[in-house]
Amino acid sequence: MKKIILGGLALVIVVAAGAGLYFKREIDRARFAANLFNGSEQYENFNRLADLYPVNTMTASETPFDFPDGDAAPLPTSFTYKGETIDTETFLAETDTSAVLVIKDGKVRTERYMLTGGRDVNWLSMSVAKSFVSAAIGIAVEEGDIASIEEPITKYTPSLAGSAYDGVRIKDILQMSSGAAWNEDYSDPESDINRFGRIMALGGSFNEFAATLTRDKEPGTYNHYNSTDTQVLGMLLVNATGRTIADYMEEKLWKPLGMESDAYWLIDSEGMEMAFGGLNATARDYAKLGELYRRGGNWNGKQIVPADWVAASIVADAPHLTVEGRNDPLFPVGYGYQWWLPDGIEGEFSAVGVYNQFIYVNPAKNTVIVKLSANSSYATSLKEEAYRETETIEFFRTIADQL
Repeated sequence: MKKIILGGLALVIVVAAGAGLYFKREIDRARFAANLFNGSEQYENFNRLADLYPVNTMTASETPFDFPDGDAAPLPTSFTYKGETIDTETFLAETDTSAVLVIKDGKVRTERYMLTGGRDVNWLSMSVAKSFVSAAIGIAVEEGDIASIEEPITKYTPSLAGSAYDGVRIKDILQMSSGAAWNEDYSDPESDINRFGRIMALGGSFNEFAATLTRDKEPGTYNHYNSTDTQVLGMLLVNATGRTIADYMEEKLWKPLGMESDAYWLIDSEGMEMAFGGLNATARDYAKLGELYRRGGNWNGKQIVPADWVAASIVADAPHLTVEGRNDPLFPVGYGYQWWLPDGIEGEFSAVGVYNQFIYVNPAKNTVIVKLSANSSYATSLKEEAYRETETIEFFRTIADQL
């Protein structure tokens, strides 16, 4: 009897310990989501999201590509922004920078890791993930899984019938011009992005959330940045291919580009990836998407993303997508197919994520720059200094000019 009682107690202890570990993860997850955009330090979180959330994994290539080394080039000691001289080291520290990787002519010229960053450290991409989703959509169009981006998205996503996305062209959604009402004010607890964030914290369905949005503008006439637009593109990709985003992207992008590390997509309670910002990867692997697009979608002689898709992705082909048409004083840039287009004469484009994540490409100077960060001041106000994105673009331009 004593053995039975002791055995029963041991089982209770094991079950209780397991439950404690489970709920600790849930508590940590909720705490992380609740502390976004309130000034809390995040550099000890962005490198470990796969420990907090359920994920789908993209496995590293069996034949990883290693960027060759070029001549080492120090970062500029300072750069100019709005007539002021900005000290580089102060800027990197203030934006909680974890990685700066500079690729010139396909060779590594600068590679620095700080805080919790490292060559083999996965980092949360935030909206940099949007550009990866766009690339996957381009491949799916080329292979016929999606007939045309002129089609209405509800041909592939019937669950969105009756929502803001009913009958909207895929192209308009790619260009953040869906017409869906959306509030992405991170400081407003009742904004759409924070309602979405509660799914991140507590669980739920990303797809069901997308169906709740209502129409605000005529589609294709007004660019309004809306993370659910990308989530809907993720739904399109899954429904059109019959595969998860991670599974499809592993075959079509991750393996062909010789990604050197496993990567992780955060998923919801139903196994759907957080398409708009849930990719976690290393700086070198992020850089490969920028280098692929710099090369027009061609990687070592193989066309991975169609050249015409790349070309169309990095131009503002309608007035409402231009710098003037968007009229955004906080981030005065144009927009393509889930890529940002800085105003200038060198054809630059960039994937950008909140907290200052970047894949910046300057094709005129054969340069790709990745910056991963955890800027704790990000979006703590609606002032430009709480974002520092246009300032970062000037930092990148100074690096490219110096090289």
